[in-house]
Amino acid sequence: MTITAYEREKIIVRTSAIGIAANIALAAFKAFVGFVSGSIAIILDSVNNLSDALSSVITIIGTKLAGKPADRKHPYGHGRAEYLTALVIAVIILYAGLTSLIESVKKIISPVTPEYSTVSIIIIFVAVFVKIFLGLFVKHTGKKVNSDSLVASGQDALMDSIISASTILAAFIFIFFHLSLEAWLGVVISFAIIKAGYETLQETLSKILGERIDSDISHDIKKTVISVDPEIAGAYDLVLNNYGPEKHLGSVHIEVPDTWNADKIDTITRKIADVVLQKHNVVMTAIGVYSINTKQDQASKIHEDVMRIVMGHSEIIQMHGFFIDEVEKLMRFDIVVSFDSLDMRAIYNHVVEDVKESYPDYDVQVQFDFDVSD
Repeated sequence: MTITAYEREKIIVRTSAIGIAANIALAAFKAFVGFVSGSIAIILDSVNNLSDALSSVITIIGTKLAGKPADRKHPYGHGRAEYLTALVIAVIILYAGLTSLIESVKKIISPVTPEYSTVSIIIIFVAVFVKIFLGLFVKHTGKKVNSDSLVASGQDALMDSIISASTILAAFIFIFFHLSLEAWLGVVISFAIIKAGYETLQETLSKILGERIDSDISHDIKKTVISVDPEIAGAYDLVLNNYGPEKHLGSVHIEVPDTWNADKIDTITRKIADVVLQKHNVVMTAIGVYSINTKQDQASKIHEDVMRIVMGHSEIIQMHGFFIDEVEKLMRFDIVVSFDSLDMRAIYNHVVEDVKESYPDYDVQVQFDFDVSD
């Protein structure tokens, strides 16, 4: 079931608020237990809960900012604000991890003997189960509304449950073997927090830089485009620009018969834009057109031969938009060069030279395309 942007915002805010309340309560309990028992690991675990609560606050702020309508200065809206807030969350997690690491090292150098009680261990047990439930709930909700911040928060909560469980293990080791592993466990927890922060930072930066379109989404949109009219021979060069979760602007090229007039092209491209918006929630800002030969039998044979020459180069992924004008002696087409090529421009030049050598009487015009979508 498709939800509106308003409903999505409400769900994210409500889920984040639950996370804030749960993490503040857990932080308070753990801090109390940690100070009473003298356990650095439990104290650091409580600090981690506070950072989780702060992350939820920032998620709410980011969601509110992202929901602001487009204006003259930001005509594409403010959806990317969610990625910026995720970046802030990653930095906070990294800071918490580094601070925890420093404090743990200090405790290794100047150790403090912890004191555990039955009540403190029970409280940590309860915290583990709360974190597992909270993590599963937040992560499931995040996937449901396509919120990377919620998914990351849920995964972080599940990881926290493991960390909390490890503090219980350290407590039992101390109680039964009188061996204090608190400070060393604090180091392990710190590295786990730093790792989570690094992964969140890496994922967020990747989205800000711009990622490749998901293969399934790309194929689905192209199928939708082709289905609009039986005479559309193909859909190529699909580009999606991400302006936040659920906010995409796109462009695509279609191959159509050279007999279509401007009126039909206008009608079909408008229909394509409407259908893609309804089915995929993508705004098509541009739909380009490749004309394909329908009046010349010779064009089909030449097309097959040129295709053989071009695709004979392993670094070429695709050839499309082929058209021949016999009157002007003009040949044009596009080629997609693989990013795996050691020298993409050299491969392009090699392809053009091979085609010109086989068809010296034609003005060969080849467009260099990048492998931006499957």
